[in-house]
Amino acid sequence: MTEVIHKKRHHKVRRFFTYLLIFFVTLISLGVLVLSIHSLTVNAHQNRIKSFYKTDGLPKKVRLGEIVRSEPLGVKIPNGYGLRILYGTQSGSGDYTFSSGMVFIPDNTTAATPRPIVAWAHGTLGLGDACTPSRLNNPVKNISWISQMLSRGWVVTATDYAGFGTPGNSGYLLGKDEAYDVLNSVRAARNVGEAHTSNNYAVWGHSQGGNSALFSSSLAKTYAPDLRLISTVASAPAAELVPLFNEQYGTVGDWVIGPLLGTSWPASNKSLNNSDVMTKTGLNNFQRIANQCILQSSLVGLIRNLFGMKFYSQNPVTISSWKEMAKKQSAPVLKSNMPLLVVESKADKVVLPNTTALYIQSACKAGSNVDSLWVDNVAHQAIPKQTANQVIAWIGDRFNNIPNQSTCSQQLPVAPATDP
Repeated sequence: MTEVIHKKRHHKVRRFFTYLLIFFVTLISLGVLVLSIHSLTVNAHQNRIKSFYKTDGLPKKVRLGEIVRSEPLGVKIPNGYGLRILYGTQSGSGDYTFSSGMVFIPDNTTAATPRPIVAWAHGTLGLGDACTPSRLNNPVKNISWISQMLSRGWVVTATDYAGFGTPGNSGYLLGKDEAYDVLNSVRAARNVGEAHTSNNYAVWGHSQGGNSALFSSSLAKTYAPDLRLISTVASAPAAELVPLFNEQYGTVGDWVIGPLLGTSWPASNKSLNNSDVMTKTGLNNFQRIANQCILQSSLVGLIRNLFGMKFYSQNPVTISSWKEMAKKQSAPVLKSNMPLLVVESKADKVVLPNTTALYIQSACKAGSNVDSLWVDNVAHQAIPKQTANQVIAWIGDRFNNIPNQSTCSQQLPVAPATDP
């Protein structure tokens, strides 16, 4: 009798695991099918618009911010409409090149003109063409708060960054390169006649774009004296790179950020060698991974990390040349006459809150005019959307000449990281 019971139980267990296996195989098959259909849709869209991004045949040098090509985005945007643009910019070394991007124009006819401009600097998305903001099927899906700015009568410009969706090398986390793209995107917005813009502008950047925003603001007066910067917002900025890299070393972040740095930094600094810091697996895969979009590279990185696969052979910032590069590309503090809002979530697992606290501490010590907004339980990617109301209200006060109220006298809610 006992043997019969055991056989029945064994049969039930086998049947359960068989059903479970069938379930997972079906689930994986459906996932592959969905991804295949999505990939076909994405590829079809990219094929339709790829000619817009070609730069062969264009003059090698055009005026900074000159729009050489534009077309309607073709998506519905509350309170306004959008243009896809290709405009002249420069690399950090001064070479002339092109960046794509978007300009959003309000349909609010009651708002005063000329209109102020807000320059948006996006965060890390991956370097593939299909990851480029202006090349997405729905370019405003992740920046829905733009409609609030349009309702106020503001023009919004959003660079893709040169080499991202356009030919050429990406300047990923290269402060000057990305700053020039941001500042020239403001010039590009000024060149859209129907936008009726003033030369007053604010910069708002997130993550990688937070670094870009801080560099843009630091270089604004010397690089773009024709424009008038009113204020800066840096959301979860990748500002303090040495402690950030130290604390994220050995995590999934190596597989996400490492390939992007591997394509960007050694190309601009010949003293850096990927072979000094990457494993053989990293070297064999970094260029391919760099061209994946952020969700895919994160999932692949998570799987590789779970199986103990390492991207780096050693922490890059333990090598003097890489550490010096990380210091050089860490965000500058701003002068006291520039209102700055730094936004961060205490739950941020990507740009760690203690590194943001370190930047705020350093900026306050240097006399920067810093306001800070800390939020709870908001994931890194969700910070711009979740804080958009406060950010837009803050920028509006600066456009209305209301003085910024510094929070430097307040205790930081997170202990600052150490900078080794």
